[in-house]
Order: sequence, then structure tokens, then C-alpha cells
Amino acid sequence: MFSLQSWDAEIGSNFKDMAIELAKKNRVLFVNRALDRSSLYKNKNDAATKTRLASIKKKINDIDHVAANIWVQNPRTIAESINGIPFAGIHDWLNKINGKRLAKQINKAIQQLGFSNAILINDNDFIRGFYLKEMVACSEYIFYLRDYMLGVAFFRRHGPRLEKAVLQKADLVVANSAWLTSYAKKNNPKSFYIGQGCDFSTLALADDGTMPDDMQSISGPVIGYTGFISPWRIDAGIIKHIAECFPACSVVLVGPVDPLFKKETHSYPKNVYFLGAKSPGVLPNYIKCFDICINPQVLNEVTRGNYPRKADEYLAMGKPLVATATDGMQMFAAYCFLCTSKEEFAEKINYIFDNREATNSDAIKRQRMEFALSHTWQESIGLLGDAYYSLKN
Repeated sequence: MFSLQSWDAEIGSNFKDMAIELAKKNRVLFVNRALDRSSLYKNKNDAATKTRLASIKKKINDIDHVAANIWVQNPRTIAESINGIPFAGIHDWLNKINGKRLAKQINKAIQQLGFSNAILINDNDFIRGFYLKEMVACSEYIFYLRDYMLGVAFFRRHGPRLEKAVLQKADLVVANSAWLTSYAKKNNPKSFYIGQGCDFSTLALADDGTMPDDMQSISGPVIGYTGFISPWRIDAGIIKHIAECFPACSVVLVGPVDPLFKKETHSYPKNVYFLGAKSPGVLPNYIKCFDICINPQVLNEVTRGNYPRKADEYLAMGKPLVATATDGMQMFAAYCFLCTSKEEFAEKINYIFDNREATNSDAIKRQRMEFALSHTWQESIGLLGDAYYSLKN
């Protein structure tokens, strides 16, 4: 399993949850994102950078047995940072060198672990993973599409041609939303929807009544959000508008903050709180403190079709949810309030506050929870298996 996100990422990861589910009946090698030359210099004090560098210098094991049937690899190679190169030929030549170095490490791990009939699953990395089908000792190459990455500026230079080519050569493409499945089918008819699960194992932790220390001084009612806070995912204007419309409420944002987003918050009201990144295991304790959950996504190419993981997390705890009306959110329409403007966000939040019994009764909470809890990783991996075996028939 090869991913844009690493096992030690500070936010929840679909691919990590998929690895845990797959490991129930398979052996899994999860390949962490290799250290790149740019990060080596710009993020030298980052914990992930230090771990990758320690592996390269052989100060720690490059392969760790982290759980039953799961091994995590920190490849002992440095990827050259080549995205800024404008010439396709030169970029691809260097990318192939990066691919050879990485594939050598993966093949070494496959041999060391005694894997046979290995299936390589690439999680959305159409640049670094472009040549792995040809270079890694695998029987099948599956591309997992879970975000429209071409909407991100970093991927616009080389992404369009590389993504198209990697989709075309994949033995199988699976996607976590109907929109992304339709998008993938334009380049590969062997594209299948597998939905998405949610890790509900930590929800019980919120039942012990423990309130996080940094929530204790924050007065309610609380309007809350959990997740990565970046300008290409979250609408800063919606958050500001909500805070201004509800001065008696606290707007709490839990998650790592992109530096570019911070530039847009200088004029935020004082009732907005940024609590920083938290481990996935404690997020339910924060969500339990929220009176209303929000998912104020920017409506763009990146967000329009992605599966909103946090929607399941909010609804599984019975919380009322107000969210941007993206294509991916339509499947949740019967269980939340969808909006197309900042004004509508305020209207829906006000409606919830004014109609607490109708919008937050035990029966409504139970409906939300039952719907969210039906989205399991067992079901998602089952659909992946169905898609895989359909190729064998």
C-alpha cells in the first residue's frame, strides 16, 4: 500500500483504516511517503522528516511490525524535488529515477517479508507512483482515487497528463465517491465505487464524560469543526460569518492549520478558537462538546466530489450537521442541513437552535447514528474485493 499520506500522519487517514481492515485477512506492507529533498531542508525539524532521515542513516529499522499483519516501511531513499521543472521530458526522466529508487526499497521489503502474489494499491499518488506498476514485483496494480488532486495548485503542472496515464494503465481503479468513479471511468472502464468506511472504535471514549482541558474554558453553545484547516478545503468567510452572526456562541476548530489559512483569520471575532491538531483517538471527546457540527467546505474542483469522512464522524455521535452542498454530501442530505452560501449556513444554524426538539430529538439522533454506522470499512473493503474478483471472472 503506497500513499500520499503516511502511517504517522497527524490526521485520520482513509488508507490507514483500509490497511487495518485488509490486514484481517492479508499481510500488508504500508509504504510511508519517502523523504524528499525539499522537505529535508525546509522541514528538517518535522517529526516525520526526522524519522525518515533516521531510517536512511540506518539509525532505526526501515521496516516496523506495527500491528497484526501490518508492516510500515520508511524507504531508505530521498526523492528529488522535481515539481518545479516545467519541461515534461526532463521531469519524467527524473521521476523515473525517483521511481527506481523507491521501487528498489519496496521490492527489498517484499522479499524480506516473504510476500507472494503481491497486489500494489496506490492511494492517489499519480506522480511518485507513476512507474511503480512496471517496477514493483506485483501481480496487479490498483489505483485508489479519493480526491480530485488536479484542483490543487501543486499538481497542475504535470498532474493532468500523469493522472490520466496512470488511470489508463491501472489494472483496476476504485473510488470512494460516485462523482470520482464517474470521473475515473472516462479513462478506465474498470473503475468501481467502493464507498468509504469510518473508524468508530474510538467513539466509546467520549462516553466517559471527560472534557478536553482546552475545551473547559470555552463557553457554549459550541459550533465545531474537526479536520485539516486549509484554504482549498475550508471557507474562511463562512466561518467568520457564523462567528459574527452568533456572538454568544463559540466557534471551535480542531485540527492542523495551513499557514495560508492563518493569513485569512486576522479579522476573525474573538469567539473563534483554533485548538490545533489532535490525535484521532481523542476527537470524539471534542465532538461530544459540540452543539452543532459544521463542514464549511469551499466549493471547488477538489471538494465537489470527495467523500466527507467527518460527516460520518459527526452523525455517528448523533450531532446535527450543517455543511456545504457538494456533490459528495448529497448522500447525507436526509440526515443533515446542506447550504449553498454563508447566509444559508447562518439560517440553518439558527433554525437548529430555534427547533431543538425537532432537530435533536432522541429519534433523530438515532437515525443519524444508524445511517453513519452503516458505513463500515468492512463494507468498503468488501466492495473492493468484489471489484478485484470481477476482473478474474
